[in-house]
Amino acid sequence: MILADSFVMSEKARNNEFTTSKGDRPLIVQFAANNINDFTRAAEMVSPYSDGVDLNCGCPQRWAMKDGYGADLLSKPELIRDLVLSVRNRIPHPFSVSVKVRLFPDVRKSIDLCQSLESAGATFITVHARTPQQKHQPINVEALKEVTSRVRLPIIGNGDVRSLQAAQDLHDKTGCRGVMAARGLLTNPALFSGAVVTPVECVQQWLCLTSVTETHFNTLHHHLVFMLEKVLPKTLRLEFNSLKTREQVLDFLAEHLGVESSAQSGEGGIIQCDYTAEGSYFTEAVK
Repeated sequence: MILADSFVMSEKARNNEFTTSKGDRPLIVQFAANNINDFTRAAEMVSPYSDGVDLNCGCPQRWAMKDGYGADLLSKPELIRDLVLSVRNRIPHPFSVSVKVRLFPDVRKSIDLCQSLESAGATFITVHARTPQQKHQPINVEALKEVTSRVRLPIIGNGDVRSLQAAQDLHDKTGCRGVMAARGLLTNPALFSGAVVTPVECVQQWLCLTSVTETHFNTLHHHLVFMLEKVLPKTLRLEFNSLKTREQVLDFLAEHLGVESSAQSGEGGIIQCDYTAEGSYFTEAVK
């Protein structure tokens, strides 16, 4: 989730928050936005380098809701509709405009919102099957099923997807057209292949990718902390979590997992995004 206002206003934010490569497709960029101008301009800026944008209306964190982002937008359904409509009117198909939401306590309000977004031109809607106030309670499968059955747009189910079987079960029980996983994929990027824990080959591939793209150490290490959560015993996890340099990480992985770092020849390196290129939607908008 990228803050649209910072992305639009700050070159530093753009460089820090969005990086892609030629092989990184299909790609949808998720923004947090609380006004039409920021969301539309951010969408225009990434449109040459992505296949769509997603509006986050599901984040329940206090900082986000305090600033009018994430799940706070659920209290302003007309604004959500206008945000989608603005991007849809500015950038034509096949560019995707999607929304991620959480459930209302009254499922009828969830259905009304999704139907409104459907009429505004949304491509699909992801529904996290909890309300913003719910934390670790079981997801509301019946509510998700009802929303899915009442909305013509593809509904993507989200919540508690920590294995391939859980994804299949959510699809079977609700009829959702797709499944989204967050924490589950952080912990195991190979989840949808059926792997129970992160395979060593996945760790190897991550090292190769970060070598080619010169990924910042904090990002490299942060993802490995998640990926190794179920791979390493507690004592080794604590040791790994305390590492401070790429060299320390590489030595640790070589010693304990037999993983060696080597660059790979992918489908191209980092794309240098020119947000003011002649003919881009963003350039035309600010002339």
